[in-house]
Amino acid sequence: MSKRRIFSIILMLIASKTLLLAQVAAPSDSSLKKYPNTLNFIVMGDWGRVGEDHQIPVANQMAKVAEAIDRDFIISTGDNFYPRGVASEFDPLWKSSFEDVYKAFALQWDWYSVLGNHDYGGNPDAQVAYSKISRRWRMPARYFSKTFAINGDTTNQVLIAFIDTNPLIPDFYKNKDYGPNVVSQDSTAQKKWLEKTLANKSPNIKWKLVVGHHPLFTATLKRRESYDTRAVRNSLKGILDRYQVDAYLCGHDHDLQHLVPTGKTHYFVSGAASEATPIDRLPFSKLALADYGFMTFSVSPTKLNVQVINEKGKVVYRTELSK
Repeated sequence: MSKRRIFSIILMLIASKTLLLAQVAAPSDSSLKKYPNTLNFIVMGDWGRVGEDHQIPVANQMAKVAEAIDRDFIISTGDNFYPRGVASEFDPLWKSSFEDVYKAFALQWDWYSVLGNHDYGGNPDAQVAYSKISRRWRMPARYFSKTFAINGDTTNQVLIAFIDTNPLIPDFYKNKDYGPNVVSQDSTAQKKWLEKTLANKSPNIKWKLVVGHHPLFTATLKRRESYDTRAVRNSLKGILDRYQVDAYLCGHDHDLQHLVPTGKTHYFVSGAASEATPIDRLPFSKLALADYGFMTFSVSPTKLNVQVINEKGKVVYRTELSK
């Protein structure tokens, strides 16, 4: 490699680091807010590294925040076990990457999880099977939905569809790691199920959210127009728009993002529970942060408040959606 090329790379890295530092639109009050009479949950993703990288510091902050907001449950946006998922519901990784890391009492509430691409490198159905063993792991199928009452009031509910984005990516069917598992799921059936789920017109449902692993939009440098991002966007954007979904929550990219492209849906990326990677910005990026952390959602019948917390416990971003 020429000296000129090496110098150019160094300049790019310096510029990238400067850009990353500029992404934090920190609120004037960086302390955690508590919202009364709300449904409260944590959203995190891309975590299972046997406690390595920053998994343990983030887990420790999650425990503090979970207790402070009186969390109702936790959502995992996938890539639950690196590098190749789990082999069975008895795989040792359940203990070393999950039970022994998220051991605080404040985290012993329900975990609603979706599957990431790394989970497809192992046995994805083993994560479904673990639901029958664990008191807190909730994955009754590769995709499922649940309604949650806001502050215990069943006339005010949040509908959340937990989907499996892996079979929506055509290139995965040719992948030697993912292919054997994606072919076992009918992606058309899943999309029909998703449309039927989101078409629910109950007046009790105040918010509709969808949780998947792969983003439809991302400012992450190498993935903004990658094959998987384009495939999931082409497959899901029309559905989210048609049924006026309020927010799509995902991981895959190891960063923290809030994006608001055209349409009603807000897009949140929370995939930094153990690793952080470089990021840029898109014209509709509200937050684009390469930092370790997670998000909290506090939902009332008319407000949805999101706080982004880094591994130091600082609230680095806050936003509110209104009805």
